[in-house]
Amino acid sequence: MRIQPGKDDLEELTAAWTGERFGSGRPRVPDEVLDSLRLATTEEAWGFLFKAGYVRQFAGEWRETHPGTVIVGRAVTAQFLPHRPDLDAVVVEAGRREGHLEGDRQNSWVIETLESGDIMVVDIFGKIVEGTVVGDNLGTAVATRTGVGAVIDGGIRDLQGLQQLEGGVNIFHRAVDPTPIRGVTLAGINIPIRIGGITVLPGDVVLGTPTGVAVIPAHLAADVAAASEDTRVRDVFGKQRLSERRWTSAQIDVATWSEEIEADFQQWRAARAGEER
Repeated sequence: MRIQPGKDDLEELTAAWTGERFGSGRPRVPDEVLDSLRLATTEEAWGFLFKAGYVRQFAGEWRETHPGTVIVGRAVTAQFLPHRPDLDAVVVEAGRREGHLEGDRQNSWVIETLESGDIMVVDIFGKIVEGTVVGDNLGTAVATRTGVGAVIDGGIRDLQGLQQLEGGVNIFHRAVDPTPIRGVTLAGINIPIRIGGITVLPGDVVLGTPTGVAVIPAHLAADVAAASEDTRVRDVFGKQRLSERRWTSAQIDVATWSEEIEADFQQWRAARAGEER
């Protein structure tokens, strides 16, 4: 057994991604794409993914340590299962072979793999009591390593301490409980997991907003970013033309503009681009 898949396994699992990868084989979506996606709304991302056939990419009803703080990052996935002694013994031995210390809690094994720009995404089957993946100490480690945060389909503890973290960090979670994590076994790191109704693969781009969590497959991230930017520009144009009463709301608020409005938009966009140079 391996705690983490090998490089070849990760490349096979994420074969749709053809760009740069981490040494582990996990997709490395470029920083500039992540920067662009920070301006995207959940609806823009969801709309593009739905049309592309990815219809189960959103999960809602979260609590946040820093409400309203948008986070974007590359997923490092982890799954926990209810504790079973024989499985746990196998996991501990596999962890020892891979360099994890037996005395460390298995949730810390996940944190030690994180890099800048990552988001730790944890499936702990919605467990709240004794399902607290991070408190203020491990939360500080997550924030320090990633600069972004985490999505935990389960609990956290030490909320008051976590709320003191700075630098644009946010941890999406289901609830808060004072108990430490117990009664679970780590099933794997950087494996396919389920968060709400979403299947998450390692290297997916996670977009966390006040609306909820959208998960963007790595190979579609650049396209989602471009489509989101196009939507934002079209919104500016549409609102300007409405305020000028050049076009009516019925003409602007449609899925596809008429040829006349689209031509007007393209001319407006070109002129706007020239002014910005």
